[in-house]
Amino acid sequence: MDEGSVRKRKDMFNGGPAPGPTSNMSASHSKPAEEDVKATVLQKEVGLLSGICLIVGTMIGSGIFISPKAVLLETGAVGPCLCVWAACGVLATLGALCYAELGTMITKSGGEYPYLMEAFGSVIAYLYSWSTIMVLKPSSFAIIALSFAEYASTPFYPGCTPPIVVTKCLAAVCILVIVLVNCLSVKLASYVQNFFTAAKLLIILVIVVAGIVLLAQGNTENLSNPFEGASTSFGSIGLAFYNGLWAYDGWNQLNFITEELENPYRNLPLAIIIGIPLVSVCYVLVNIAYFSAMTPTELLQSPAVAVTFGDRVLYPLSWVVPVFVVFSTFGAANGSCFTAGRLTYVAGREGHMVKILSYISLKRYTPSPALIFNGILAVFYIIPADINTLINYFSFAQWAFYGLTALALIVMRFTRKELKRPVKCPMPIAVLVVIVSCYLVLAPIIDKPELEYLYCTIFILSGLLLYFPFVHRKFSWTRRVMRPITMHLQLLMEVVPPEKNE
Repeated sequence: MDEGSVRKRKDMFNGGPAPGPTSNMSASHSKPAEEDVKATVLQKEVGLLSGICLIVGTMIGSGIFISPKAVLLETGAVGPCLCVWAACGVLATLGALCYAELGTMITKSGGEYPYLMEAFGSVIAYLYSWSTIMVLKPSSFAIIALSFAEYASTPFYPGCTPPIVVTKCLAAVCILVIVLVNCLSVKLASYVQNFFTAAKLLIILVIVVAGIVLLAQGNTENLSNPFEGASTSFGSIGLAFYNGLWAYDGWNQLNFITEELENPYRNLPLAIIIGIPLVSVCYVLVNIAYFSAMTPTELLQSPAVAVTFGDRVLYPLSWVVPVFVVFSTFGAANGSCFTAGRLTYVAGREGHMVKILSYISLKRYTPSPALIFNGILAVFYIIPADINTLINYFSFAQWAFYGLTALALIVMRFTRKELKRPVKCPMPIAVLVVIVSCYLVLAPIIDKPELEYLYCTIFILSGLLLYFPFVHRKFSWTRRVMRPITMHLQLLMEVVPPEKNE
């Protein structure tokens, strides 16, 4: 589709002027039409509240309700368990402070991608986008959708596990609905995120208040000798931190949508400062509430901790807990889809993915091709028997990229001194984040070395086989093949290339 026809279609969709007698309309009628015309770029429609809800809603998935026991298992006692949850919150906040500096210094969407591009060049940024777009984001989206499906279908199969076919079909429907919502409107996706974040904060409040009541009634046995039987193994404490920080994953979500934030210089750091400590407080208080109703042994044996807590404490209203777990997983899936689409869009815009993925809906100003692509990959990841294993092995790669991003901040302090830094993170914090990231990359490999880690590394590096012919060399035959495909997809989805908005 050539530039002239794109401009004509844009005028038609936005109510722009058409040739003929209408050009003689009065100034009072033409003014609103002019105001309706927007640049074909992603619009700044995400405010401070929506930004906080995106961080909180994506960080709090189903983990804190279902299986907060991994940290307790490794620490061996209540006291160290609560200390690890609090310390993980501090570490997540420190990491997010690094991202606050990077996000206000380089106001581009795409999470770590533009920072790695600026600091280390195209190859590292490409390997990040390749592994994140093809594996990490869609598989994470699929896992959350499967959790949603499992808890949504359980009430219909009392006394037994829901059939796998039902769970997977429901997860696929969940993915399709979320992709549709995100393609229709950024504001609609933000409203959905805000609603489900409010729902999960409400159930957390209910659990915490119930825990406070139990403690006030004298149920403090489990907290009386909190450090008795604690593990002193360096490896065990390390694995406890690894599991705790996995529950905090999502603290970088707002950096994926920087271009759509209203006043990012103010709202990005403010949302981080409010959102992550809020999640940290929720996690610690919910764990204290669990220990007010259950012994550590009972907590470790429970298949779904929040549901067990609800059965004991909230009866006859215990059914609200699984309902709100369903709400929580749906909200987390929506947040995951929202941000994944932006990374795919930015990678397409930079030429690291096919160009059609960087196109924007002319009517709705959403990156619909990127969102649909991410949704299709997520549906494919639902099909295998066990994708939890996949995400566990790839999680070391996620921490490698977190460490590289903190290192990018340190590098750019020396190589890009001219860039304005509205928020400046102290250098020792960035160094600490790099050290912690290195540890979290190496800890699972040293603790239990397996060939799967090598396979994951080979997959990430295999992106170079596509990078050199298609991105670096840009063979002409690839453009000849892609041009008609792009044109037909463009007409089908009514999308156009984003305008350069300097």
